[in-house]
Amino acid sequence: MTIIATNSARLASCLASVLLISSAAPAAAQETDPVAVVKTYADIALAGYEDALTAAKALDAATDALIADPSEATMTAAREAWLQSRPSYQQTEAFRFGNPIVDDWEGRVNAWPLDEGMIDYVDQSYGSESDENGLYTANLIANPQLSVAGETIDATTITPALLQDELQEAGGIEANVATGYHAVEFLLWGQDLNGTEAGAGERPFTDYAPGDDCTNGNCDRRGEYLDAATDLLVTDLEEMVGNWRADGAARKALTDAPDAAISAVLTGMGSLSYGELAGERMKLGLLLHDPEEEHDCFSDNTHVSHLYDAIGIRNVYTGRYERTDGTIVEGPSVSDLVAAKDAAVDAELRADLDATIEAMRLMAAAAENGEAYDQQIGEGNAEGNARVQAAIDGLVKQTRSIERAVAALDLGNVTIEGSDSLDNVDAVFQ
Repeated sequence: MTIIATNSARLASCLASVLLISSAAPAAAQETDPVAVVKTYADIALAGYEDALTAAKALDAATDALIADPSEATMTAAREAWLQSRPSYQQTEAFRFGNPIVDDWEGRVNAWPLDEGMIDYVDQSYGSESDENGLYTANLIANPQLSVAGETIDATTITPALLQDELQEAGGIEANVATGYHAVEFLLWGQDLNGTEAGAGERPFTDYAPGDDCTNGNCDRRGEYLDAATDLLVTDLEEMVGNWRADGAARKALTDAPDAAISAVLTGMGSLSYGELAGERMKLGLLLHDPEEEHDCFSDNTHVSHLYDAIGIRNVYTGRYERTDGTIVEGPSVSDLVAAKDAAVDAELRADLDATIEAMRLMAAAAENGEAYDQQIGEGNAEGNARVQAAIDGLVKQTRSIERAVAALDLGNVTIEGSDSLDNVDAVFQ
């Protein structure tokens, strides 16, 4: 599946792949054992992170071009490079939760939501202060010095080290996101001030223009920030690629204990399906009808990210990943192990994974046809709400099937993360 220039073309390519992948049959049971399954899993992780790294390098080059020569054309190209970077990365999220090396690293590259006022100027509607975050409107780009927990941080020069070591989750506050995809997204689109009406962020390219052409001030520092953030994204992904190579720490942690590794696969599948995606990323926003609770909230790209998360979950279960150059990485899978123990459970889980992707496809198709995800979760949009709820229901149902797969394999050390938005709705409104 080659990621190409437009969201609709990218989505059409994905959907063609969906039909092909879902028809694949499990390998013969005698060909599988935990060691072989772990190798497939690690090979898919490596390929996915390599694809994400390639896309991040293209994004870095596109943002360098924007900074060097700000124009409508270079801003559009940088935004498109960001959009193209999401499908490959989102498919790697299935490696979270069960792999501590990934868990400890992930917040550097995909943390959300973020208090964007720490980074740059914001609209008055954002507010001027927060009881929970002293850096809520710190505006690093406008201020070469910041005070964090009584200490002054010298931000005269904006560097990757400043962002990662001094400002990421500064003061122990998770919403102080200084690095990763969503910081870059904000720097390219700016705030989406449309609520649940049509439209994404509309940051002008002149926010990076030199001299008198600069809008909203501090264009040179804004360029420094964007350059540092994209350089850092590349570096972080290079680190994770290394972790999954033949001698990498993430691969070694699994191959040294292949039976425990199968638990890690199902933990990642279940926790991403249920607590993270169905709960925190989807149900919470739907309950609140709040566009601030959508994953790619500045660019209105959330439908793509959710769809590829769902595809990533299926990838690791079926042991098959289609790279962005169209080549296939596949091998013995957890599906094969489950089928050998209980073919009905495996068939049920495969069907549920396919059904969830189909529900995500319908949600994404609506977005591509002009009804963005934040509009679909809007209050009073019964059809849009139902479309999103159907995808949530699919994720919940596949999680129940994942639990049955865990039981079939007699795994006792799988804990699937929950979410108040699914398990304790009253707490959401307190």
